[in-house]
Amino acid sequence: MKSEPFKKTNETRGGLNPGFRKYEMVNYEDATPNPEFLIKSIAEQGYSLETALADLMDNSIFAKADKIEVLIDTDKEPFTLFLADNGTGMDKETLKANMQFPSTTPEEERELTDLGRFGLGMKTASFSQTRRVTVISRQKGKKKYYARTWDVGYLKKEGKWRILVESDQEINNLVKNYMSLSECHLSRFENFEPNTIIVWKGLYKFENYLEKKSRQDALKKEITEVTSDYLSLVFHRYLESKKKPLEIRINNQRIIPFNPFPTQVADFRRIEFKQKAYRTDVITIEGFVLPSRSIDESRNGLTHWTTKNRSLMDMEGIYIYRANRIISSGSWNGLIKKAPRLQLARLKVEIGNSVDDRLHLNVAKSQVVIPHDLKKAFENYIEELKIEAEREFFNRGIKRFSDKNKKDKIQLFARKASNKGVLLELNSDFPLLKKFKEELTGKQISRLNIVIKMINTTINKIRQTHEESSFAGIEENGELALGDLITGITELKKAGLDSDMIKKKILPDLGYKLDSLPVEITNLLI
Repeated sequence: MKSEPFKKTNETRGGLNPGFRKYEMVNYEDATPNPEFLIKSIAEQGYSLETALADLMDNSIFAKADKIEVLIDTDKEPFTLFLADNGTGMDKETLKANMQFPSTTPEEERELTDLGRFGLGMKTASFSQTRRVTVISRQKGKKKYYARTWDVGYLKKEGKWRILVESDQEINNLVKNYMSLSECHLSRFENFEPNTIIVWKGLYKFENYLEKKSRQDALKKEITEVTSDYLSLVFHRYLESKKKPLEIRINNQRIIPFNPFPTQVADFRRIEFKQKAYRTDVITIEGFVLPSRSIDESRNGLTHWTTKNRSLMDMEGIYIYRANRIISSGSWNGLIKKAPRLQLARLKVEIGNSVDDRLHLNVAKSQVVIPHDLKKAFENYIEELKIEAEREFFNRGIKRFSDKNKKDKIQLFARKASNKGVLLELNSDFPLLKKFKEELTGKQISRLNIVIKMINTTINKIRQTHEESSFAGIEENGELALGDLITGITELKKAGLDSDMIKKKILPDLGYKLDSLPVEITNLLI
């Protein structure tokens, strides 16, 4: 137990505090955390391999790098991963500061292009995948590299917060290993001079948690498929930039940008653009609806609408851009549930980096929470987007059907466009049905119309595309005349069906709500 002088005062942040006790000395105990335990704990921030690499690339982009390469030696364990960039780099003092926990405060005012927040990203992202991370760096234009290492094994042994200072010889060996690995891969960058190289020695999530025979294959799949897909989406604006496009290389593969909003496609529909002032920022919301043809095209392997390894439903939802970088995609952020009928809907949201705290941006920069005072605006806009997306989804068969020749149209059932999507109904032009109706009397036609309506309604209920419509809507659509309904109900009552049975069984099967019936029908059922 230690003690140290404590300044006498009655003042607090709120003014005088009469109950404040005065001490000449204050007692305290050392609460320095165990470095091994703390690092392993803060590493559990929801990172995956792809989000961890993206977090490292944020620093590269902010350092004005236009080339980043990720190289992994999967032939021997422990697996070694290098991430190198040609950004501005760091001198010895800057490197030391950036290796601290944390290196900045989230409350610090930042440049609009700053992709960081907590000053923890590089460290937490690295420790989520490895137990030994080395950062090698030099200032752009300089020759001499400096390097510092966090090693959990060393921290465990010493029990103290110590960063390893790498010798010139060790730095030369690491740089040489990186250069050798870079040269043995295809798609090399021309005239690439790395100024910062991050080295992960060992990838424990693959080495410790997977069977030895599957480790290499799992890592290769994660890098070539999942990670590549993710980076092509998250950084697509940087990769597409006309001024200074970013280039990313992962082993033999150059990352091709994927824009989830291909506005150059004529039938990719834009919904109303809206803006909302929020705190010190302005948030923009813009909905888009993919054309219905994208469903079949995606299933057939065309990747114009999705990344290579995702489906339309995977990519349905909200895309939140922060400083031109996607931080959340492929979900509705808890506002609504995903559904097949909404797979054509995408919502683009633009925010700055000044409201991170309000959006509860996590350390991994992969998740946000829509604040309560913004939810209503989002919900209202999403409701509009849902209507348009559902209409496009349900009516996807109409154009294809209308393109068929007349002979093909002569089928017992026809498709009909409605605000409820594509409905099936008995085809009134079907030769046998048309001939049958021509031979009937007025009352007989009324009875048949009732039966046809019940058949149509029941079929569409089964297809789960039908919802109950008000009588007014039915009448306007000309599906069943009021006279036919009166005739039918009268005939049913003569046949022995009571009013209660007609209300419970017949009218729902016709698609009517009881509270929307005209007076004439209501009187018949008293």
